[in-house]
Amino acid sequence: MLCGIDEAGRGCVCGSMFVCGVRGEEANLQNLGIKDSKQLSEVKRFSLATTLYDLAQDGIIAYHMVEKTAQQIDELGLSACLKSALSEITQTFAPSTYDFVFDGNTTFGLTLKAPHTLRTLIKGDSKLLLIGAASILAKVAKDIQMYHLHALYPHYGFDTNKGYGTKAHLQAILQYGYTPFHRRSFLQNMM
Repeated sequence: MLCGIDEAGRGCVCGSMFVCGVRGEEANLQNLGIKDSKQLSEVKRFSLATTLYDLAQDGIIAYHMVEKTAQQIDELGLSACLKSALSEITQTFAPSTYDFVFDGNTTFGLTLKAPHTLRTLIKGDSKLLLIGAASILAKVAKDIQMYHLHALYPHYGFDTNKGYGTKAHLQAILQYGYTPFHRRSFLQNMM
């Protein structure tokens, strides 16, 4: 059984990073329209996420989501957080899953004991449906968080910038200061 892994929010200056693993058979995801979450409209992403939640509820796929907060990223560093998230996902699914594929080009030094394997695949979210599904679930989790933060802090435009360091977002930080959800380590070189 294969597990595809992807993340959302890696390069944001605000909010958490979400890393998701989706385990299952690729054939069960065909004809759903799954692709890299960045290539889908928000409406389509949310619709596909609902379909994926239903498939998980029916036991057709399984998923595990790991959230790494801005505070964890600031304290531990992004690479350590990614390695920790990969480790948690592989440990969660290791009893019945042997092949893990992470979208990208590094496993951040994480290796698995045989017979389990962890490999990378550049642009995997557009090459494997399970990674595409993980991409969608992670992105939807990130979007939901940013809508929640927008309700608390509307001056920052989180509903549109989703936590990325846009010009308007950086100007809002200069005007209103940091929220408790900003990644100060990311902003040191930007401000």
